[in-house]
Amino acid sequence: MTSIKEQYQKTIVPALKKELGYSNIWQLPRILKVVLNVGLGAAATKDQKYVDAAVSTLRKITGQHPVQTLSKQSISNFKIRQGQVVGLKVTLRGEKMYSFLEKFVHVTLPRIRDFRGLEQKSVDHGGNLTIGMKENIAFPEIAADEVERIHGVEVTVVTTAKDRKEGLALYRQLGIAFRTS
Repeated sequence: MTSIKEQYQKTIVPALKKELGYSNIWQLPRILKVVLNVGLGAAATKDQKYVDAAVSTLRKITGQHPVQTLSKQSISNFKIRQGQVVGLKVTLRGEKMYSFLEKFVHVTLPRIRDFRGLEQKSVDHGGNLTIGMKENIAFPEIAADEVERIHGVEVTVVTTAKDRKEGLALYRQLGIAFRTS
């Protein structure tokens, strides 16, 4: 089986050139990075085990240590103070990005319960794809019986696409399934 990077270079580039009508390969959309994000919210202050579980999950999924995101301001209604840890994120580039994408498209997405394809509105006007998953157990690295706390994971694929049409064309060529209305 060829990797997504080889597939992009050998088959996707010619198909996108034909579909989008570009003559120069540098005009074609390509993937810049993949960002994984876990929001912790107010649970971060109450339960350190929850934070540790989220760090462990992201580490298993990506092979990288996550960066903590801090709140920019205090919000008393949400019991959040300025400078408090409210999330974790990992940015993947290069080979790790391509291997994660391959695993995500071919293994993780089909493991999601009742998966019938992604909605087209998951692609924004800049051609970036954002997928929010309510459960982290869809990833093959996470054993369901070892999970103490299930938390969500947001995956964002950032591209050089100029608009939604180019982004959708790229994702379809990569093998990501979208719902038809």
